[in-house]
Amino acid sequence: MLSTDLMTDAFGRVQEAVHAVLVGAGSDLLEFRADPEANTIAWLVWHLTRVQDDHVADLMGEPQLWTTGGWQKRFDLPFAVGATGYRQSAGEVAAVRAGSDLLHGYFDAVHDRTIAYLGTLREDDFSRVVDTRWTPPVTVAVRLVSVIGDDLEHAGQAAFVRGLAQRAGLH
Repeated sequence: MLSTDLMTDAFGRVQEAVHAVLVGAGSDLLEFRADPEANTIAWLVWHLTRVQDDHVADLMGEPQLWTTGGWQKRFDLPFAVGATGYRQSAGEVAAVRAGSDLLHGYFDAVHDRTIAYLGTLREDDFSRVVDTRWTPPVTVAVRLVSVIGDDLEHAGQAAFVRGLAQRAGLH
């Protein structure tokens, strides 16, 4: 199996997890917080999508879909254009109030672009260094694995929050 096949499979698993979390989710479910400082499903899905969009766009050397696809305007969040959710406050988490259709649309647009990008890579492209600030330097493969790991972690958190919210009687 080639690296592109493995990466495509892994990003497909992220997509399955995100879709499962969003299916039939209303605003009460998407905005549920286990406590006042906790992340919401809406924020978790937005954040994991923003990170994937940011990192894959950087690998491609192209602008993010967040801006070029009009998603920033549709979400209409009170954040800087480059915000991805990293180190955001509880108040900023609460500001992400997006419906499942909007979250689903942005996620799928980013996912489709990621899969298309993977299709352009040759096996030796995965060893290309993209960030020399780390020891060892970060390669395309390491960056993609990092995104997959982050996305799966946040999708799992969103699934857990959904379970908590459903136990509380929300849908």
